[in-house]
Amino acid sequence: MKVEGNYKLSAPRERVYDLLQDPEVLARCIPGCETLEKIGPDEYTMKMKMVLAAVSGSFTGKVKITGQDPPNSFRLNVEGTGKIGWVKGGGVLTLTENTAVHYAGEVQIGGTIAAVGQRLMDTTAKMLIKRFFDKLSNESNVPQ
Repeated sequence: MKVEGNYKLSAPRERVYDLLQDPEVLARCIPGCETLEKIGPDEYTMKMKMVLAAVSGSFTGKVKITGQDPPNSFRLNVEGTGKIGWVKGGGVLTLTENTAVHYAGEVQIGGTIAAVGQRLMDTTAKMLIKRFFDKLSNESNVPQ
């Protein structure tokens, strides 16, 4: 499934870029994130809980940030597995001068979560992305 969109933030582009690189901020902003721990340069382990329709479960996985071009763009790769399936995805986040964040990428899911939630994935993905950026917007308004 492809995901793409834009989100406008009121903070300066450099601040938004820094927030998107901060594991503590990301842990607070990623819906369902329980832990996000650094395991290497720009690489993290993550535990999160996913709820999709009548299916819910925990996932463990990795998050890796690559292709950094501060404060313009970077690539985010995520993969995780759990009892209800697996998820794998990646995409590029691009920050514009007027502090709009453009995201574009692909997500794949498998297992029970895919069988039950395939029809709901587009709507759910949009909702989770919006929730993430809403929380990030709140973070960007916190004084440094």
